[in-house]
Amino acid sequence: MLPKALPMKHTDPAALARFLNTGLVIGGKNISNRLFLAPMAGLGHIAFRQLVSRFGGFGLLFTGMCSARAVPHENPSVSHVFTWRKEELPHTVCQIFGAGEEDMAGAARRIESEGFFGVDLNFGCSVAAICKKGCGAALLKEPELAGRIVASVKKAVACPVFVKFRTGWDNHPGFPEDMARRFEDAGADALVFHPRVAPDRRNRPPRWEIIGQVEKAVSIPVFGNGNLFTEKDGMQMVNRTGCQGLSIGRMAVARPWIFAQWTRGFKPGEDVYHFTATSMAELLREHYNDRFAVKMFKKFAPYFCANFKFAHSILKQLIRAETMDQIQDNIDGLLQCPPETLARPNMNLFL
Repeated sequence: MLPKALPMKHTDPAALARFLNTGLVIGGKNISNRLFLAPMAGLGHIAFRQLVSRFGGFGLLFTGMCSARAVPHENPSVSHVFTWRKEELPHTVCQIFGAGEEDMAGAARRIESEGFFGVDLNFGCSVAAICKKGCGAALLKEPELAGRIVASVKKAVACPVFVKFRTGWDNHPGFPEDMARRFEDAGADALVFHPRVAPDRRNRPPRWEIIGQVEKAVSIPVFGNGNLFTEKDGMQMVNRTGCQGLSIGRMAVARPWIFAQWTRGFKPGEDVYHFTATSMAELLREHYNDRFAVKMFKKFAPYFCANFKFAHSILKQLIRAETMDQIQDNIDGLLQCPPETLARPNMNLFL
């Protein structure tokens, strides 16, 4: 049984930083930091991960969803998703989705062979296009199959195996704990749990108390995910649930420096918004052709603009572009003199 950290009982940022910077063993591998970048489809690509790396402060990065069926034959020099920088491999986990044991195991073998820290199995995505294929959160409707997939992947690789999952398809008492135990019994090394039912596309607050119930049901590390916007949120989640770490998604897109802020005491200056948007644009140009780079910047922009008081107006002006040169002109015109910002992001832009 892996040792668990005692729940943090303090309410100051320094205590949160101490907790997050406490080492942990996952699947026989050491991590020195318990704050993760959550896997996000269309957002957690190579350019964004490189942007987060410029600020630092994270323990692990997770890729966006990669198709298990495609991964064994994927060409990283061509793929928009299954691609990486060599230097990020030791702290990056590749997430895959699929509906078959062999597909998922085969993809995991390729991921391990490339040198990733670990593999993450997606049992949480509730997007219709994914669930209709029997993948993502749809697998929570077939617990036995989900367990067999985890077991097949664990048998196929020696690297850490993570499972990302949700509460289920309804609020059935005991179901998340049962799934957590099933995943642990099948060989999962860590769980990342988002306490919302699959049909809930963030219409209601996540039920953090279920994270605590899942944590008590298993002996492997459990990482909490859902509505982590401020350091106070992080402290409350750890205090209320006893989880072993935190996984931040959308808020990291809005503020890629959040990991350095929570774990290293980084204090962003007024120029951080212009620097961040410019860096994102530069990195997208570096990794993608101009047309795709524009598309990816426009996916990033709503979350980033949620920081600003007049978010909708700024967003509209920022993405009025067809080329990356035009994007950069908009960045310079709108952000060189920092707009008025919000302490908590405008949730209407958190799609």
